[in-house]
Amino acid sequence: MEWYDFGVYAYLATTLARVFFPPGDIGLATLASLGAFTAAFLVRPIGGAILGPLGDKIGRRSILALTMIVMAIGTLAIGLIPDYATIGIWAPILLLICRLVQGFSAGGEYGGAATFIAEYSTDRRRGYAGSWLEFGTLSGYVLGAVIVTVIQFVFPEDVLLSWAWRIPFLLAGPLGLIGLYLRLRLEETPAFKKQQQASTEREQEKTPFARLFAQSWRPLLVCVGLVLVFNVSDYMLLTYMPTYLTGSLGRDAISGLLIIIVVMVMLMTVMATGGRLSDRFGRKPMLYVGCIGFFVLSWPALKLIQSENIVISFSGLLILGLILVTFMSTMPATLPALFPTVIRYGALAIAFNVSVSLFGGTTPLVTDALVQWATDAHLPFALDIPAFYLMAAALIGAVAVFFTPETAQTPLMGSGPAVASIEEGKFVMAQYANPESDMSQSDWGQDFASSHDDDEIGKDHGDDGKDGT
Repeated sequence: MEWYDFGVYAYLATTLARVFFPPGDIGLATLASLGAFTAAFLVRPIGGAILGPLGDKIGRRSILALTMIVMAIGTLAIGLIPDYATIGIWAPILLLICRLVQGFSAGGEYGGAATFIAEYSTDRRRGYAGSWLEFGTLSGYVLGAVIVTVIQFVFPEDVLLSWAWRIPFLLAGPLGLIGLYLRLRLEETPAFKKQQQASTEREQEKTPFARLFAQSWRPLLVCVGLVLVFNVSDYMLLTYMPTYLTGSLGRDAISGLLIIIVVMVMLMTVMATGGRLSDRFGRKPMLYVGCIGFFVLSWPALKLIQSENIVISFSGLLILGLILVTFMSTMPATLPALFPTVIRYGALAIAFNVSVSLFGGTTPLVTDALVQWATDAHLPFALDIPAFYLMAAALIGAVAVFFTPETAQTPLMGSGPAVASIEEGKFVMAQYANPESDMSQSDWGQDFASSHDDDEIGKDHGDDGKDGT
């Protein structure tokens, strides 16, 4: 629901350009519309810097509920703004303010959600559990894209520009209430509760930013690099490609959105599999596959996308999407594990959103500006610029992966082992009892998996697994 609110703007970018900006050059108006889209990312670090540390201080649940409220208000307000013909320059100004509200909310969203899931999941299946976070992200994008496609198909262009474009934004109100209800029914994570009870940890909370930058600058830089390649590829495919297909390649808006929707649905079907693979083979191998894939296949895939044959064009988008899955299914488990419990939400929110605001969120605007510049200059590679952009991001991402510690099947920093069954718990306690076993270094999850049938693991849950956690 959060990412439905945030993403629906992108799928109506060309329509909003005609509604909120002066009539004239549609290319310039589209750039202005994408500029408002990008502006939301500029305040995401502010939202992360405020909401993230609050999540470490007062709880993950409370801040996640707050982000839902703020996002719903910002999205709903966009649907109520009069157009440029009615209030003139105030239309784009109010649109910008609403986007800034959305950006502030999003600044506390991903870090909180990833932290919440990571702290609730077991060590052996943290990748699988985290992959459902991105399943939810894609669900929101798909819902937004489907609604936009329906209104573009049902309503004539004049009606769409007059009032029908408001429908997806007005739906944010009831969707936000549903999301708020669900989040208020959550309980705090066991890791946060334990941290709150520890007086030493409470003392450390008094100077979270000092601890953050004094002790965690290396993982912060690694996080920025990982998020760079993750979000550049994410926003290139899921946000910019509809604009690229319609604006640069001249496709009609409905067909462009439809193939993106189909790609996203197909990615959702393999997301959990990607999470399982990261649990079995490790986070770093999955991330390396993604970086190499984007560096080698981005240009060939974009050539397929440029084909007038819709099947071939779809194939190119699907190739990029399947490569993206390596990041989407792995990052939610990789990033929270870089930081200890006491600063996890804040550190992840700040690093994630700094990287997103500088690199990921600017991807649609910068790429479209480069494509238009190269086209106006009659450069032969103008339409290939998105591929070059992805290849550059992949190189930076590969460097970040090199410095990323492998955290698959190991406890989160600052937490003890988390297990799914009494049997698994007994195995961990036996490892602790063995004087020759170094639990801080040994990969107990792999040891346990190698000695047990994976299909049988977790059947002995006791009281819903609580006794074994």
